[in-house]
Amino acid sequence: MHIARIEKDGRRGYGVLEQDVVHQLDGDPFAAIVRTGRSDPLSDVRLLAPVAAPRVFGVGLNYVAHIAESGAKTPTTPLLFMKPSTSVIGPGEPIVYPTEAKLVHFEAELAVVIGRGGRRIAEADALDHVLGYTLANDVSERVIQKTEMDQGALLVGKGFDGFCPLGPVIATGLDPAAIRLGARVNGEQRQESSTADLLFSVRDLVAYLSSAITLLPGDVIITGTPSGVGPIVPGDVVEIFADGIGVLTNPVVAEPTN
Repeated sequence: MHIARIEKDGRRGYGVLEQDVVHQLDGDPFAAIVRTGRSDPLSDVRLLAPVAAPRVFGVGLNYVAHIAESGAKTPTTPLLFMKPSTSVIGPGEPIVYPTEAKLVHFEAELAVVIGRGGRRIAEADALDHVLGYTLANDVSERVIQKTEMDQGALLVGKGFDGFCPLGPVIATGLDPAAIRLGARVNGEQRQESSTADLLFSVRDLVAYLSSAITLLPGDVIITGTPSGVGPIVPGDVVEIFADGIGVLTNPVVAEPTN
């Protein structure tokens, strides 16, 4: 099932996307999937970020090949950070290249959407708390990121407004250990890998996070990026893709100057 968050005539809600038709849902999908009986052609609605203003938990160095590419030590526990809710944008929205930026990278990532909250969730039960999966672009300003990390912090380099595109839909029923995903910039493939290369699995991440933090419905965990990350500049178009989910497309634009 593909669950979409949509806007039509100024009204926002959720629907189930089947082929090119969106079947509207009553309320949000975190409690239950209840169809209203109304539907709209996909061409008549705008796709939004699948969750409104979520908490976004990020994971660094979580693909084996990316760890080797970066020359970093292999983590013994998940390396976690957070992205502000104001960093979240939806399909088609522009990634704004900040005036402070010197080097901005794209990062293709599988994003986990929590459906049922909880604390101290056992690994064996972790996937029961997952509503489904979407795509993320963990946009990062590397110069600021390095300055922060050299001082034991990480926020601004990954937290600019618009630095977390999410979408296009929440896909249910997928095996999170076997999803092919990647990235294209201006139509040229830059990343391609599989979640089989994850160091810490989705089960691991849900269990580890919830050992300290109560997870809430609508929370998003972006699970790390494979090898092949690289720079983007204004004028570029970035596509993050995955089997069973689709393609998340965002243009890159320069921040307006006053």
